[in-house]
Amino acid sequence: MSGFAQRMQQKRNQEKRKGISLACGIFLFLCCFGVYFLSQTEWVQKDYLYPYPYRETVEHYADIYGVDSSLAAGVIQAESRFRVDVQSHRGAVGLMQLMPDTAEWIAGQMGDQRYSVVSLSDPEVNISYGIWYLAALQKEFDGNDILALAAYNAGRGNVQSWMRLYGWQQDFSDVEKIPYAETREYVLRVLKYQKKYEDLYERSSTGVLTASIENR
Repeated sequence: MSGFAQRMQQKRNQEKRKGISLACGIFLFLCCFGVYFLSQTEWVQKDYLYPYPYRETVEHYADIYGVDSSLAAGVIQAESRFRVDVQSHRGAVGLMQLMPDTAEWIAGQMGDQRYSVVSLSDPEVNISYGIWYLAALQKEFDGNDILALAAYNAGRGNVQSWMRLYGWQQDFSDVEKIPYAETREYVLRVLKYQKKYEDLYERSSTGVLTASIENR
C-alpha cells in the first residue's frame, strides 16, 4: 500500500473513531437526560426518592403538637430515609434517630411511663417522641426552624452556646454561619426535603391542631 493510501486509511480510521465517540457521547447524554427526566416525574419522586410511609402517623402527631408535617417528614427523610430498623454508630434509634437518653427524657416530659429502648423501634412511638421533641425545640427557639433543626442535630446546648458566642438572635437565618459542617449540611438538607414533601404531598386545608408544649 502506498504512503498516500496509508494516510487516507488512517484518516478514515480517525474519522470513524470520532464518529463512534460522538455517537457514544450522544447516547450517554440521552441516557442521562432520560434518567433526569424520569427522576423529575411525580411517581418516581414519590415511590423512590421521597417516599412517605407512616404519613398518617406523621400528620396525626404533627397536628397534635403543632409542627408542620412536611418539616417532620423532612427530618425523618434526613435521619433514616423512613427505614424503621436504622441505628447509628452513636446509638440513635429508629425513624427519627432518637438517642435513648433523649427519648427517656421526652417520655418523662410527656408522662409516658411505658418507655423502653425497645419501644423506640415502634414507628408510632418513635414518630410521636420525635415530633414532640421537634415541637419543644421550636418553642425553645421562638419558632425558628433553623435553630430548632440545628439543635435536633447538634444538641440544644451547642446551639445555645453558638447564640451566646456569635451573638445570634432568635431571628437567626444564615445557615452558612453554623460552625459545624455536619449540622450546617443537615439543616440545609432537611429544609430541602421539607419543600419536596410540601410540594409532593399537599394537605387539605382542614386546619391544624396546635396543642401547646405547656399543656402536654
